[in-house]
Amino acid sequence: MVTASLTQTYRIRPLSALLAGTILTGLTMPLAAQTTGAPAPAPAQPAPAPAAPAPVAAETISQINVVGSQRIEPDTVRSYIKPRPGDPYTAEVGDQIIKDLFATELFADVTVRQAGGVVTIEVRENPVINRIIFEGNKRLKEDKILKEIRLAPRQIFTRSKVRADVARIIELYRRQGRYAATVDPQMVTLDQNRVDIVYSIVEGAKSRVQQINIIGNEKFKDDRLRGEMATKQARLTSFFSSNTSFDPDRLAYDQQKLRQFYLTEGYADFRVISAIAELTPDKRDFIITYVVEEGERYKYGDVKVESDLRDFKPDFAQTVIPMKKGDWYNAKQVEDTVNGLNETAGLLGYAFAEADPQFERDAEKKEMNLTFRLAETPRVYVERININGNTITQDKVVRREFRLQEGDPFNSFQVKRSKDRIQSLGYFQEKFEIDQKPGSTPDRVVLEANLEEKPTGSLSLSAGFSSLERFIVNASIEQNNFRGLGQTLSASINYSQFSKSVELGFAEPYLFDRNIALGGNIFRRDFNSFNFVNGNERNTTYSQVSTGFQLRLGVPLTEFVQLQTRYSLSVDDVSLGDEFFTNGVCDPLRAGRFLCDAIGNRTTSSLGYSLVYSSLDNGLRPTRGERLVLNQDFAGLGGSVRYLKTRLNADKYVNLGRGFIVNFSAEGGYIHSFEGKRFDASGNEVDPVRLIDRFYLGQPQFRGFDIRGVGPRVQRQAYARDPATNAYIPIKDANGNTIGFQLNSERKDLLADDAIGGRAYYLGHIEMQIPLGAGARELGLRPSIFMDVGAVFGVKRPVTLNVAPGDPRLQSAICTTPAVPPATTPTVILQPAGGCPAGSTPGTQETGVAFAETFLGDTPKPRLSVGFGVNWNSPFGPFRIDIAKALITQKGDDPQLITFNVGTQF
Repeated sequence: MVTASLTQTYRIRPLSALLAGTILTGLTMPLAAQTTGAPAPAPAQPAPAPAAPAPVAAETISQINVVGSQRIEPDTVRSYIKPRPGDPYTAEVGDQIIKDLFATELFADVTVRQAGGVVTIEVRENPVINRIIFEGNKRLKEDKILKEIRLAPRQIFTRSKVRADVARIIELYRRQGRYAATVDPQMVTLDQNRVDIVYSIVEGAKSRVQQINIIGNEKFKDDRLRGEMATKQARLTSFFSSNTSFDPDRLAYDQQKLRQFYLTEGYADFRVISAIAELTPDKRDFIITYVVEEGERYKYGDVKVESDLRDFKPDFAQTVIPMKKGDWYNAKQVEDTVNGLNETAGLLGYAFAEADPQFERDAEKKEMNLTFRLAETPRVYVERININGNTITQDKVVRREFRLQEGDPFNSFQVKRSKDRIQSLGYFQEKFEIDQKPGSTPDRVVLEANLEEKPTGSLSLSAGFSSLERFIVNASIEQNNFRGLGQTLSASINYSQFSKSVELGFAEPYLFDRNIALGGNIFRRDFNSFNFVNGNERNTTYSQVSTGFQLRLGVPLTEFVQLQTRYSLSVDDVSLGDEFFTNGVCDPLRAGRFLCDAIGNRTTSSLGYSLVYSSLDNGLRPTRGERLVLNQDFAGLGGSVRYLKTRLNADKYVNLGRGFIVNFSAEGGYIHSFEGKRFDASGNEVDPVRLIDRFYLGQPQFRGFDIRGVGPRVQRQAYARDPATNAYIPIKDANGNTIGFQLNSERKDLLADDAIGGRAYYLGHIEMQIPLGAGARELGLRPSIFMDVGAVFGVKRPVTLNVAPGDPRLQSAICTTPAVPPATTPTVILQPAGGCPAGSTPGTQETGVAFAETFLGDTPKPRLSVGFGVNWNSPFGPFRIDIAKALITQKGDDPQLITFNVGTQF
């Protein structure tokens, strides 16, 4: 406890003595008179009051001395007090000196003495803080607490600041719902009048809402009302929700939510009588009790519109009002109608028009009469457009996205469209608005875009694992707002077990400040296609190396329609491994005729275009709107390939409210060849569209199936052998004659499963994003449920092979050398080109595996899968996991239940 003392000597005059005897006499004399009957004498006069002490003489201050100050100069100490030499000194003056010095919070103790006109002020300075230490804080990081408290190293210690810091720390924990948190401040004394301040923190468990009770509700059940609240009861199912913690602000918000709910249901008299939050006996959780009064339910009575706007007639306004007399009253519908009327007036140029709903309640009929009043206001023009907060992005990049210019008539739809376009750039934080402020005159408005830039460049070095491509390495650098001009500059390197790529790109969205987009990229891509052998063992089938470039040019046709053109030139080299060749020629027995036909070099020179319609509110993460894209690419402007590839994509996003967003997506495509009939080396007709130009379906675009797991394919199945004898298992007729041999029926026993793609495909998705609590959102979790349906088909049936047991093609020339003791087994080798060596015997032996190929999956019948997935922006890069069940499949399809991907996939 800080103490202060004031020393002063006072000289006091002696007090007058009381006449005790007179008082006693005055008390006893009446008794004597009663006894003797003698007349009583006159009563004694009361004693005079004691004299007041004489006032202490005030001495004149001749000198003020300061003793004990170390860091603070004596003159500085004297500047904090009012008395000066020559002023009178009294006890009150000494008290005021102490108060003034303590008010500076610089001193731990102050003593004032006065003798002979000399005032001596003895001080003990508060210590200097050396360090601030936090102990026990796990949920709040030290740097976050330091930003909130007042004390800091090298500052002067004061107890008031310590108390304020303790209160602030406790408040920080209460914001996290930890109401049991305690903070014990401790001071460690050091030399040179320094101290360490230690805040010992006991965080305690998070205070959760154990129960929400509602009293007075008759029309709706408790669970229905709890569902309208932001605060949730702590249950096992609420693990990811942060709304189970107690928050006083959320308590007030929930009262508003309850009132909004009842008002939307027609209960215009609803009110919350009380809302009480009580700690449980163990002081860990809260029990919240609401007492409500529902009141009566109302219907709409007469609904009218009164407008003083010249171009906004009541008859026209009446047609846009959704409510009708007799409908149940809905406050949300009224609010939406007000916004709709305001927006409609804004379309006509009345920026500051406000529809004022006027209510007339008829308690007897339980009706709510409603009149929307639009007062007269001038037509408004845009006076100025202000852009704030863009420190990197140049003004013109933002201004060119505005659909209004200075001097244009105001239009609320164009303002909203401008906001959507600016947000779609991806340069600024979300939830930005274009504010409308009054201009210099009533018919002028100022549009103000208050932006907050976010990083638009990325430099990433990441590694990951994918169920598709196994180990993945990605290195990329990209700047989406290069030089603040909105240009995109990118370079990337990707490496995985089955694909490698290097790509450089540049895009200019406004060429020469005109609405013309120009871009291009150069690339080198190595892709190794694979199949599955012996079940899940992957085997590389063919390698494709593509080198080329692409140029793009885009121009807008209307506000929502854009034309994009492109020219691409690529050189592709498709090759097979040596194991597929025999004597330098591709062997169909090993590779299959369709792979042998795909090898070789080819040049593709194509010209294409995309016609894009988009009304999405955000091009990066849309929540509403539509997008329709028609793509066509014609290959044949030179080169060795001629075809027309057409694709159509459509997306629609619907915001259901409460964070639920549904995406309906459909796409399809067809490729038509202009090359006429094609034949393989054996003279068999093959599909005119080459293997690498066809469409394929499977994960990741078709969840529930493996990569290229849907559509036309050739499966190679081995003939079954008897485990005991290793002989092929025959199939006999009724007479016991062998008419064939059994094939292995299990998928894991396939020798090969090669997807060969199709010339046509369709694919549809329905996916709903599921909102989570703030805690899960901070982790970057975005779950969704989905349904996928699609098929790929339309390829010419390839010629398949059937190499049965005993087929001469399975026989190989061998040389057998007799065993030389002590060996007992003869030596068998393949016969060299020059014949068998001396001492060995030539012969033949079956060295291949008998098999039969089957063509499957070429059907437009739909495949269907349903499932759920989670996107997570993890510290290791984007992570996606999908669990999907294929409900409808066709023979030959390859379902897969779980797929995941970490890192960047090519």
